[in-house]
Amino acid sequence: MTGNRGGCDPPFFQDTQFTNGGFVEGRFCQALLPNLTCCLPCPLTDWAYPESFKTMGTAADWVSVAGTVCCVFLLLSWAFLPVEKTHRHYLSICLTSAVVLMNLGFIIPLAGKPEQCFDEITPNSMETSHLCAASGAFIIIGGWAGVMWVFLRSLSLHLQICWQVVVGRNFMWFSQAAGWGIPAIGIIVSLLFSGVSFRFGSTCHINHTNSMADLWIPLLVFSGLTIVVQFATFGYCIKVYLASLADNSASTEGSNLPSYTNSIRTMTPRQAYRRVRRVIALQWRGIAIVIIIVIDVIFFSVVFVFQDNTVQRVKKDPSLAIEWLGCLLTHPDNKEACVHLAESLVVNMATIGAVLVLLGMNGIWLLFLLGRFTMFTAWRDLFMSMIRRNQREFVSADARLDDLKKDIRSYEMLSRDSGKTMDDVVTPATVTPISAAARSPLRSPSMNRDFAYNPPTRGTANDGRRTPDYFGHTVRYHTPARSFSSPRPPQSVTWDARQTYAPPGRYAGQGDDDDYVNPLGMNRT
Repeated sequence: MTGNRGGCDPPFFQDTQFTNGGFVEGRFCQALLPNLTCCLPCPLTDWAYPESFKTMGTAADWVSVAGTVCCVFLLLSWAFLPVEKTHRHYLSICLTSAVVLMNLGFIIPLAGKPEQCFDEITPNSMETSHLCAASGAFIIIGGWAGVMWVFLRSLSLHLQICWQVVVGRNFMWFSQAAGWGIPAIGIIVSLLFSGVSFRFGSTCHINHTNSMADLWIPLLVFSGLTIVVQFATFGYCIKVYLASLADNSASTEGSNLPSYTNSIRTMTPRQAYRRVRRVIALQWRGIAIVIIIVIDVIFFSVVFVFQDNTVQRVKKDPSLAIEWLGCLLTHPDNKEACVHLAESLVVNMATIGAVLVLLGMNGIWLLFLLGRFTMFTAWRDLFMSMIRRNQREFVSADARLDDLKKDIRSYEMLSRDSGKTMDDVVTPATVTPISAAARSPLRSPSMNRDFAYNPPTRGTANDGRRTPDYFGHTVRYHTPARSFSSPRPPQSVTWDARQTYAPPGRYAGQGDDDDYVNPLGMNRT
């Protein structure tokens, strides 16, 4: 016997050789003599399971990483994309956040690689390992939040289908208070009265003391209520469907919903069936995710409770493990030779692996059921719009090239090739608005007379082209003849035929009275 093994044979250690640090209750010890207690080395899973147990745990943690990535994608989509592309809802957002919290309990040990043991026989607890405290707390609060939000989602669907209640703002505030308030109380009670430590694998779980009262029973109660509410909803749907098959009323053949609000309670079986079918068609994704998550939580709770009770039973009655412990004494350096003897004392590795993988896959199920293809197209459109915004090409000091081609108000543009003004580039097809107006046949002589216009010319000496300066001329202002902007009597107005090009002598005040023809009475007999 060497080192601190005391009077115990390998691979066991004597407990009196160690301090009381770490989680002492997590030691697996057996009293051989009144003053001799031998303990199995830490961690216990290394001796009860084969070497592949660590590989299985690491693989399950990576599944949790994949599930977290899916959840983060959903949360970002709901946060930044339009609601018509994502169909976001607070029940979906909160449920996804709860799954992220649970997955963090498995991701933290994967990233931090914490030391499971305080010494050779004692596992670490939340008092001696911060990573243990963080991972255990995230698993508990994530499990609590996941159970509460699937219960609230199931309750919301039940109220809509079975009781025709339109859930609104009051139900939303109630859901926020219950969905996050109860998990907050649950995590405080669990850490205060039980605590967490390294029990199975690299993730910390709740300790055995008081765990049934402060965690497992409340979780199973809410999970059971969720199942009861869900099956009650299914039962009502089946009842409505069977009633619709027996409904032969001709008045309901062409009607889907009642025509007024109060008739919701007196609708025919066929109308009720159509309403229920429409609600289920819209909510089937939520129904599926509720069933999946509640089954995972119940499965995890049952397996862990069974494992915890088995270990505690062996501690109280060491004779149950005498054959396995004797094998370890015979083969202290070859634990694989004794693993098969421990199968009856622990939950088999396949079941534990299935539980961990199913918990990690919750995020993937959320993306598959709550995600939509329009999310991907919306992200694509968002990125393409950002790329197009960054690729704008400016060829003028104040406009883009495309705007210059369309905007005829730009009179001085830059050449794309040389940077010169367009006056220096010979382009016969260049037309400006004022030059076009100068050639317009609709321009009256009076308009030409109104412009006091002596355009200065500019241009190069080589090409002989002259460009008038259209911004240098002035326009004389004539006060309108019938302007009443000042307090003065109106001036008399005369008809000048020369300004209108009308033939003289055809209207009143022009020519002889005998030649005047009244246009309103010219066809009278």
